[in-house]
Amino acid sequence: MTVTRFAPSPNGSLHLGHAYSAIVAHDLAQARGGRFLLRIEDIDGSRSRADLAEEFRADLAWLGLDWEEVPAQSSRIASYEAAAQALREMDLLYPCRCTRAEIAAAALTKGPDGPVYPGTCRGAERDFTGPVAWRLDVKEALARTGPLTWIDELAGEQIARPDLAGDVVLVRKEADTPASYHLAATLDDAADGVTLVTRGMDLFAASHVHRLLQALLCLPVPVWHHHALLLDAVGTKLAKRRNSPSLTDRRRADEDGRALADALRQGRLPAGIRLSEGLDGTP
Repeated sequence: MTVTRFAPSPNGSLHLGHAYSAIVAHDLAQARGGRFLLRIEDIDGSRSRADLAEEFRADLAWLGLDWEEVPAQSSRIASYEAAAQALREMDLLYPCRCTRAEIAAAALTKGPDGPVYPGTCRGAERDFTGPVAWRLDVKEALARTGPLTWIDELAGEQIARPDLAGDVVLVRKEADTPASYHLAATLDDAADGVTLVTRGMDLFAASHVHRLLQALLCLPVPVWHHHALLLDAVGTKLAKRRNSPSLTDRRRADEDGRALADALRQGRLPAGIRLSEGLDGTP
């Protein structure tokens, strides 16, 4: 059975880009007689707000979507800690105190998420006192797993290249943020039985890292579906941090949510909004 999910973080209101992503996941599950899950990713420290999670549910219902809700990330912290400990025992995690500024200054290459961490703390004396981030030794991890592949429904079979992102952080320095997106999302998708990971093509590179974690932690391997993105008038991805117009504002203005959802399905987008080119070359 096909199982998809929509997994928003309650650190800002949903916008049209989120609506499109939720609709894609919902419709793929519906078309295949499967299940569409809602998971609240609420471990972003003090930025996570319970009232926004309620807002998300109202927005999805307004769009005419049906879902099954699974436990939020805040209830799963023990699983993240256990996985991180397992990777430490494999000697695949190392502590790092480097700041973003230090990484940017020392980086030799640029990856999909910005400057690639140059491995400054890899092999250094391991002082575990004080706040540290825990990074995955990707080269050593790949040496143990051997070559890996994964499948995107639109882009086809991929050779896993997590090394392009460098030694990613799996446990962050902040005490109130117990796991990085890479670790938490990978574990949660496995726990929830997700078989088709649907998300925007901006997260395509993250899937290389997630495939490596699945191999290391003996987790099931889903298929991925990285959909096109909604862009604003200047070609920038819609985002919370850029204050893209919210679904809640549209809902409270008595806009027809089901009509909006159907328009997004058909590619009839509001003025100033367009879809990026997809991974299959379609606009």
